[in-house]
Amino acid sequence: MKVLKAGAAVATAVVLALTATACGGGSKDTASDAGASGGTKSDKIVIGIKFDQPGMGLKTPDGKYEGFDVDVATYVAKELGYQPDQIEWKQAVSAERENLISNGDVKFIAATYSINDKRKAKVDFAGPYFLAHQDLLVRADDNSITKVEDLNKKKLCSVTGSTSAQNIKKDLAKEADLQEFPGYSECLTGLENKAVDALTTDDSILAGYAAQEKNKGKFKLVGLKMSNENYGIGLKKGDKDLQTKINAALKKMVADGSWEAAVKKNLGPANYKNEPAPQITEGS
Repeated sequence: MKVLKAGAAVATAVVLALTATACGGGSKDTASDAGASGGTKSDKIVIGIKFDQPGMGLKTPDGKYEGFDVDVATYVAKELGYQPDQIEWKQAVSAERENLISNGDVKFIAATYSINDKRKAKVDFAGPYFLAHQDLLVRADDNSITKVEDLNKKKLCSVTGSTSAQNIKKDLAKEADLQEFPGYSECLTGLENKAVDALTTDDSILAGYAAQEKNKGKFKLVGLKMSNENYGIGLKKGDKDLQTKINAALKKMVADGSWEAAVKKNLGPANYKNEPAPQITEGS
């Protein structure tokens, strides 16, 4: 009986050892997977930006991405644990931003995305991280538009889904002939070809276009401050954890000087006079 008991004990020990080994192997794999989800180079974060806004969010002909929004998004991603080579940039045209967020196609969007109540009904925001003002871009030789009321009976171009043209048509120049295009590049072409008389959007975006080498001398900013546009980072509604982390990253970016450096790098060449970094209000 003692021999049998001893044999059983040995067998049990062997089984336990094998089980422990298997569990140990399983734990190792799990740890490896956890490390991957925590930010190994096999992981990516998808971020929405504009592809056609010089100075803010631009995809260059050689496939690179540049602009103030790109720098902000890259900084935020770093604070979330992602390196630049782990970022997948996705085009976020104005009319599709809420859909991209709601469908989970992007983690967040930094694309000159003005915070307003209508959008906040569908998505949440972090920030704001930049304060712009609505302005007008006209041809350099056109002196017929010096105030917003001059847009009555004129052809005004803006991008489908943006707030800029809607603000003017509704409140400031009700007789303006509104012409909506898919993107700012199309508006700019229309302005140069005299298909439209003015392009309206935020002064930061217009300054970026006017400063491009190919556009120097062709266009000018009228210099109006028709609205306050607080840019926020859009994210899925209810994701308070991500909102808190992004707000912390934005505060850090301002505190360590990276925010001011990014403004000067991207908008300085246009002699753009930016506002100071705004106070963060979303999520507070």
